Amino acid sequence: MKQNKITIIGSGISGIAAAIRLAAKGHKVLVLEQNKVAGGKIGQIKHDGFRFDTGPSLFTLPKLVDDLLNIDNPHKGHYFNYKKLENTCRYFYEDGTIINAPSEASEFADEVAAKTTEPKDNVKEYLISAKKLYNATADIFIFNPLNRAFETAKRIAPSALRPLLKINPLRTMHGENSRWFKSDHVIQLFDRYATYNGSSPYLAPSVLKVISHLEHNTGAYFPEKGMYNIVEMLYQKAIGLGVEFRFGTEATGLIINNNNTISGIKTKKGDIKTDIVVSDIDVNTFYRHTGRELTKPRAVKKSSLSSSAIIFYWGMERTFPELDIHNILFSKDYKGEFDAIFHKRELFPDPTVYIFISSKVVKTDAPEGCENWFVMINVPSPENKFRKEHINTARQNVIEKIQKVLNINPEIHIRFEEVATPETIQTFTGSFKGALYGNNSNSIWSAFLRHKNRSSKYRNLFFTGGSVHPGGGIPLCLASAGIVEKEIERI
Repeated sequence: MKQNKITIIGSGISGIAAAIRLAAKGHKVLVLEQNKVAGGKIGQIKHDGFRFDTGPSLFTLPKLVDDLLNIDNPHKGHYFNYKKLENTCRYFYEDGTIINAPSEASEFADEVAAKTTEPKDNVKEYLISAKKLYNATADIFIFNPLNRAFETAKRIAPSALRPLLKINPLRTMHGENSRWFKSDHVIQLFDRYATYNGSSPYLAPSVLKVISHLEHNTGAYFPEKGMYNIVEMLYQKAIGLGVEFRFGTEATGLIINNNNTISGIKTKKGDIKTDIVVSDIDVNTFYRHTGRELTKPRAVKKSSLSSSAIIFYWGMERTFPELDIHNILFSKDYKGEFDAIFHKRELFPDPTVYIFISSKVVKTDAPEGCENWFVMINVPSPENKFRKEHINTARQNVIEKIQKVLNINPEIHIRFEEVATPETIQTFTGSFKGALYGNNSNSIWSAFLRHKNRSSKYRNLFFTGGSVHPGGGIPLCLASAGIVEKEIERI
């Protein structure tokens, strides 16, 4: 394979992963990053003895990270330290029901049966079906280019593809879960997996049930030094392979040739010549900024954006044994919440609240006797700027929800507070209008409309990251980097 000079725009986890893969193949790789540090959505805040992971908080399929760290020496063994969580999440409902989710699927089924009217066999069989569906779809739709799905499927035994025949493409995720379960609590619990790519379970296709497989069948993990340590380890690996990073360098445009190739990238510090361009920035942002001279694909012209978020980072002056590392406080009106986010496009007064406390595992993330709370609600990707009164309303809604469900007034224990809004998310991560996952999956065609990993017009332009195929979240972003490596090999 020809050795090329490859320039990657953006140093999110997918950009770093692509840099590692391509450098290991002998390419000369340069990464441009407008911020001062690597990581993209995976960042951290440090203040007054508290440390917060600012982005993704769930870690599944850790082997994908191990494989990158061992890419040049697969027999070196495991040296990135993480642990499997005994309990993946704790769910709280307004009627007082609390469901723990042990990492072992059979134990989780027992817990659900003990706390609800749902027979445990329903949970077991559902998770078995999700596993079979994942195994049938992973190679075709996750770890390979979508436009080569048929080519990939031909190499798979027909028996392994049978679970695909049981999927009704017209059925929503909520419709699928309602067929399997009798308990409203359990339906809501499994509906929440639509939010993992910023979508609504009442609109997203039923195939997204595969997401639950990663958490309940393969398990949830957590790095011993927190989520940002994933970025730190991968960054050091990239440096060791000769990758060059230029921080504080924004890609402002492209140098386009008449033969539908890109020969360079414009920056305020000068033009950079390159053989291949890989974009690791949100595609909606890319086509409106760096690649604004390129023809926008339909999915960008008519963006159907995922949800955004408001996140409160609270340094708490006491500990809360009733909470786990991952906690969900469910809305009483789940359908109303998603209707507010995707149709009315407004704040919902009874939001589902996610509380992530990494100090439950990483004791140094908070001073002794304290905890670091990452408190998030889903909100619309706004057409206009969220005003201060919107943030204050959201904050009050969150506090009231915590008081109602946990009987805790968090406000009196807050020593430190920082807030992330759709605007700050857009500023620091490049996510168009703060949409966390690019476009949503609120239609049966969404997977097929997702931006491809290789430009159909510009033969040396490639795309990776959570806003393109196969989607958002750490495992899918790492899969995206692997697809780009395969596509570049085809040049």
